[in-house]
Amino acid sequence: MSTSRVAEPIVVAIDIEDTDLSERLFASLVDARGLRIAQRGEPADVTVVAATESTPASDNNEAALTPRELEVLALMAEGASNKAIARRLGISVHTAKFHVGSLLDKLDATGRTDAVAQAVRQGVIHL
Repeated sequence: MSTSRVAEPIVVAIDIEDTDLSERLFASLVDARGLRIAQRGEPADVTVVAATESTPASDNNEAALTPRELEVLALMAEGASNKAIARRLGISVHTAKFHVGSLLDKLDATGRTDAVAQAVRQGVIHL
């Protein structure tokens, strides 16, 4: 007899002042399996925030992350593959790979997990 557990969803808060970006990110995450968007003021497991001028993109002053890169980064933090990122954002897998590569460069990361860790350390995203 197999006992299957239903994992609790990861609760994600979106704390982005840019309404358009916030709505696009919400639309891309709202139907994600294993994920639930937090209501305003509700505690969350992960909070997605946009980089501001006072938030450096990296220690060596690389260009700030674009809104699309922030969307890709949020999906990477979920553990999404390039194929899943492409599907969720309505882009090609090639374009998803390009964005991931750009994030690795801008965050001076050695891989996807390191990119998420670097983004957390730099305050780009909050887990």
